[in-house]
Amino acid sequence: MTTKPKVALISTGGTITSLSILGELDVFEYSSTGTRLDAHGMLEKFPQAKTVANVLPVAFDTLLSTAVSFPHWKKLAEVISKLIQEHQDLAGIVILHGTSSMEETAYALNLGLNTSIPVVLTGAQRPASALSTDAGMNIYNAVRLAACPEAQNLGVMICLNDEIQAARDVTKTSNGRLQTFRSPDFGALGHVDGDRIVIYRSPTRRRTPDTEFDLREIAQLPRVDIAYSYAGGDGVAVQAFIAAGARGIVGAAFAPGLLSPEEFIAMEAAVKQGVAVAISSRAGSGRTFAPSKMREAGFIQADNLTPQKTRILLAMALTKTQDRAEIQRMFDTY
Repeated sequence: MTTKPKVALISTGGTITSLSILGELDVFEYSSTGTRLDAHGMLEKFPQAKTVANVLPVAFDTLLSTAVSFPHWKKLAEVISKLIQEHQDLAGIVILHGTSSMEETAYALNLGLNTSIPVVLTGAQRPASALSTDAGMNIYNAVRLAACPEAQNLGVMICLNDEIQAARDVTKTSNGRLQTFRSPDFGALGHVDGDRIVIYRSPTRRRTPDTEFDLREIAQLPRVDIAYSYAGGDGVAVQAFIAAGARGIVGAAFAPGLLSPEEFIAMEAAVKQGVAVAISSRAGSGRTFAPSKMREAGFIQADNLTPQKTRILLAMALTKTQDRAEIQRMFDTY
């Protein structure tokens, strides 16, 4: 008899774990009126994953993903490290997570974990109590992926809607549709199909376990804020972030990475005050360009990272160094 692989299931909450008191047609009010199941409760409600793996439910905080931040990333890293130490036969880990900030948690773990076993985040666009919820199938597929030997060394992944996405590349693109997670520049890593899992490509940027960051060793991330560019932007937000103690500021700039004249002046002043400034783009796809004026101002180029992921990498980089060239190396590497 073939022994089933062991997969840990950590539930952080979110839509995927939500039960509405308004019934199976509620896909709107559940977050404020309902309850959320923990990992044990989710496994009882959706036991299908146990047919493909010995699933180990793991206790964790149960909350909305809009409340997830660095302390939870650090705690996840600690829990994952402990699981790997205590279960030498662990094949993979699945994290249930709300979709609002899932890509940020995935990228933080991709930068700050030290493991080659698959770590897969999944969620749902419809609550667990809803008619035609996607929760059950997403959990089942995520467990299949986490248990798959071919998924090792791919870094942290997100698996929803039968698609496998790399943590660095993926972003949520739709408020309510099931096909919400996309990797605009490079596409999915592969698919979780009914008959088998198919991997088509592998990420090339540095990731767990080949990373210089360790979430467990970071006491606190420095304050890094995002300034969103828009027509008529005057740089007041940048000045406010500096006054609030920001050590880094991300420019969610006009495509392909340009600032309004007033924003440029404010960002340039920030650099002179010792604040690290990284230029991303609000476009959501493609590398930011770095004309000589931007380079001479001392701005870091975020490559094709979204503003929210730029913020995470910049914050982690600032726990290591203040040197602009060294931080740029990190953006060129991860």
